[in-house]
Amino acid sequence: MKRICLIVLDSVGIGALPDAAKFGDEDAHTLGNILKKRGSLELPHLYSLGLSSIEDSRLPEFKAPQGAYGRLMEQSFAKDTTSGHWEICGLILKEAFRTYPEGFPKDLTEELERKIGRKIIGNKVASGTEIIKELGDEHVTSKSPIIYTSADSVLQVAAHEDIIPVEELYEICQKAYQLSAEKGYNIGRIIARPFSGKSGAYKRTENRRDFAVAPTEDTILDALSNNGIAVHGVGKIEDIFSNKGITSSNHSTNNAAGIDATIQALKTQDAGLIFTNLVDFDMLYGHRNDVEGYGKALEYFDSRLPEILELLKEEDILMITADHGCDPTTPSTDHSREYIPLVIYGKNIKPGDLGTRETFADIGATIVDYFDLSPWKCGNTFLNKILRSVIF
Repeated sequence: MKRICLIVLDSVGIGALPDAAKFGDEDAHTLGNILKKRGSLELPHLYSLGLSSIEDSRLPEFKAPQGAYGRLMEQSFAKDTTSGHWEICGLILKEAFRTYPEGFPKDLTEELERKIGRKIIGNKVASGTEIIKELGDEHVTSKSPIIYTSADSVLQVAAHEDIIPVEELYEICQKAYQLSAEKGYNIGRIIARPFSGKSGAYKRTENRRDFAVAPTEDTILDALSNNGIAVHGVGKIEDIFSNKGITSSNHSTNNAAGIDATIQALKTQDAGLIFTNLVDFDMLYGHRNDVEGYGKALEYFDSRLPEILELLKEEDILMITADHGCDPTTPSTDHSREYIPLVIYGKNIKPGDLGTRETFADIGATIVDYFDLSPWKCGNTFLNKILRSVIF
């Protein structure tokens, strides 16, 4: 029975794309700059699969890698989670989601205030950790939710869990989501950002939840599930795709839990696609410019990679990739416009260099090819380049 485990290391980019200067990201190289800043990045298992052999990886050389490897360009003119995951799954955005560098328009905020029965504070571009330092006390006093955005197409709502309970915060985000859809604001995601703690020591909790726009067209997840092939999402996958094409899910909230859930799925899901997003690289470290934390998180994933490899059956394919960059060494706390890495391993996978691929959608095209479905509408399969032999 055929099975693919696709793991997205959220924000682990591998070098600026040719058009990165248009996004202010010409110096971005998430992996390379972390190594340069820290002086070391101990990822022996990822290196052995081919991560350090990718063009311009800037990582320590590893001779004779065991997996196939390459890097991919994003065709969607964006650098966010939604566009990245959608393109991986064969949906290239024709029009990028709108961003709001000056804050959200008055008609949106006033209508949202009317719908939720509370005043709003904030409404500007800000780091999530900094804005709760700045406005946390005012929020606690006024009981007004904090609204903010970033260079990406997101409307984020922060609230202290003791002031606005998590379920009410989710309802506020649902109303913002509906408002965006009804009025055509074209916001990619509404994100609930609950926090806890006391003045001077506020801290975001793991009860984050994403309310993403549903894919505007079918993705390969729909192709798989419509053909009776299981699609099991781990982490925020179900949110990113609004459950479209997902047959089951485990909404893990951090890297350790996501790895555990992936391992559990490999033990229990006999066939189909296991699709995992590991969020901490981006949420906890990239956006906070925490180089050391990012490096340690990478090393932690690498230390647990053997547990995943040991569960691979004869016909299984493991794909490890990313969705964009978020270089913690740059002044910006936003995502960065980068190539994403791809390493592929399995007992029936030939080692080798897949080069630079023109679109993230090559991953999706390869997945549907592996499951013997009709060729996907975009992207080029590389299945014939990686299989040692035909699997029956």
